Amino acid sequence: MSIGETRVRDSANMLAIARGLTIEELALSPSCITNVNINSPRKFDIEMAEALITLAELGQAVVVTPFTLMGAMAPITLAGALAQQNAEAIFGICLTQIVRKGAPVVYGGFTSNVDMKSGAPAFGTPENTRANMAGGQLARRYNLPYRTSACSASNAVDAQAVWETQMALWGAVSGHGNLIYHAAGWSEGGLVASYEKLVVDCEMLQAMSSLLQSVTFTDDDLGLSAQENVLPGGHFFGSEHTMSRYRDAFYPPFLSDWTNHEAWEAAGSQRAEDRATSVWQQMLEGFQPPNLPQDRIEALEDYVSRRKEEIGTNEL
Repeated sequence: MSIGETRVRDSANMLAIARGLTIEELALSPSCITNVNINSPRKFDIEMAEALITLAELGQAVVVTPFTLMGAMAPITLAGALAQQNAEAIFGICLTQIVRKGAPVVYGGFTSNVDMKSGAPAFGTPENTRANMAGGQLARRYNLPYRTSACSASNAVDAQAVWETQMALWGAVSGHGNLIYHAAGWSEGGLVASYEKLVVDCEMLQAMSSLLQSVTFTDDDLGLSAQENVLPGGHFFGSEHTMSRYRDAFYPPFLSDWTNHEAWEAAGSQRAEDRATSVWQQMLEGFQPPNLPQDRIEALEDYVSRRKEEIGTNEL
């Protein structure tokens, strides 16, 4: 969407139709958020700049993100890359406010390193993780929401894919990211979107969300009554305290397999990616399209048909 003025206006018009709003009402009720990349180092492409200006004019949220890969599009040092990221991001953020004061905007960070042997982008590295954390500190300095990422350069849904995504995700979470892009399904440095990795990553994201919940310490939470009723050397399986909570006491994974090896073999020896395939296929089978009023559907179809004809005759 964020490529040039025409695409942005078409997208905004269709969004307004879908919501049953005028374009003026849409500006007062932001409904979309999109990414605008800086062509690092220190260059704002015309199409990206037009998109940012138009989005700000329309009152829709913009994520301003420099593409600062250390050693390639930014200095090879983390400090130097972060300084460049900050300068480029603040430039774009200021531009949104010049266009429309108070326009919603997000500080974006996408700093990582490259493989200096090949020049290929690398993700989920210690440098990428630290950049994710530091980017959050910079965003908070300006009291801005923070966009970060959880990426991987792996070419398959394998152990590398998991540890790189997990490393990047830890940086994003530790950096207090408000918006985490590429956190589900990203593979091969962004060249491939994998259904299986989407499912695996969603499991990881839900587990991370559960991890971040606070712990309460009421008398009931401390389980003092259970301690009184269970003898030394006994167990808590049948205690009233356990029985009243066991259904939702722990995070319930939808992908992990906790059976023993014999049971796992008997069930077909399915690995995580095999189970992930079954999950996304079942989800597709049960998909229900969004329920829009018929008049809005017809208005959208009319708009798309008209714009296709106009674009086909070069009347842009």
